[in-house]
Amino acid sequence: MSSWRAAGLNYVRYSNIAANLVRQALKPELRAAAAKRDDSSVRLTPWKDGKPNRSAAAASE
Repeated sequence: MSSWRAAGLNYVRYSNIAANLVRQALKPELRAAAAKRDDSSVRLTPWKDGKPNRSAAAASE
């Protein structure tokens, strides 16, 4: 069993912790560039009958 699993973490949580520690260990001049890549966004699209439901997606935005 993996050590992260034995500690009660899932892989996504484990990888987020590891990524944060790596960013903190960077030199200050490299840390700013890494912080820019840290930001992300997600867009959800509801599906109905195997096709994206565009009207519901537009209404939620």
